[in-house]
Amino acid sequence: MRVQSSATTASRIAVATEREQPGLGTLQAALGVITFSLTFPATAWGLEGFGPWSLVAVRSVLAAVIAGGALLALRVPLPARRHWPGLAVVAAGVVLGFPLLTTLALETSTTAHAAVVVGLLPLTTALLSALRVGARPSRTFWAASLVGAAAVLAFTVQQSGGALSTADLYLFAALLVCAAGYTEGGRLARVMPGWHVIGWALVLCLPLTVPVAVFALAQEPVRLTAHSVAGLLWVAAGSQFLGLVVWYRGMAAIGIPKASQLQLAQPLLTLVWSVLLLGEHLPVAAPLTAVAVLVCIAVTQRARG
Repeated sequence: MRVQSSATTASRIAVATEREQPGLGTLQAALGVITFSLTFPATAWGLEGFGPWSLVAVRSVLAAVIAGGALLALRVPLPARRHWPGLAVVAAGVVLGFPLLTTLALETSTTAHAAVVVGLLPLTTALLSALRVGARPSRTFWAASLVGAAAVLAFTVQQSGGALSTADLYLFAALLVCAAGYTEGGRLARVMPGWHVIGWALVLCLPLTVPVAVFALAQEPVRLTAHSVAGLLWVAAGSQFLGLVVWYRGMAAIGIPKASQLQLAQPLLTLVWSVLLLGEHLPVAAPLTAVAVLVCIAVTQRARG
């Protein structure tokens, strides 16, 4: 009992320290965005050797093993019962829903197109956080957010010719479930360390992801290559765990709405990785969108909620 009390006190001190360092929080959220920007290219690499269901299930299991090992080694106590519903939302949105929906989309969509569609995630997250945790950013914040989202949406429509594909539907669904997971995770990260949030969410999914991984690997062909293995390891250790650790810490320090706006840069970073790692063609409109998005980021970071 005394050990658990000490661990809880240490967790509260860690959370308080994170929230008192907004500059560090911004840096951590930015590192999360950079990590996430490599997710789609890494997923495309992973799909060269794994089926979509195998890739999603195995990445989740591997990430859970890393997270569970850390939780066990540091003797982190189980979260309070009142936090488990929120962790279930994080698990459903961030651990399962977003990876599966975006992986299915990337079977027929380019990473560049998927990246700009998911560029609407910051606005979606800000809207859900306003509904869920009562965040009330300023009008300037909302105006800049809407302009940034409009720029991303215009880019998407221009690239797709105005027609929505099945991949786009997967991506829009991914936006909703991921925004819910980010919002709930950001809320929980204010009362427990960010890595505990994603760690327990990953462990919570193990009873589902382990049997799915075994079944999918038996049904879908597997071809191990340097690309497929590197892609799997990145989405498991980077995107699914380490990136979310710093991301949730950043959200706890600077707030969900402001942290979410840093993600406006994510699709543009992904475009760069898509060209460098996958050899995809960089759309002409990308530089213009980059300027608009970066201006919006600067405005939202200065706006006071």
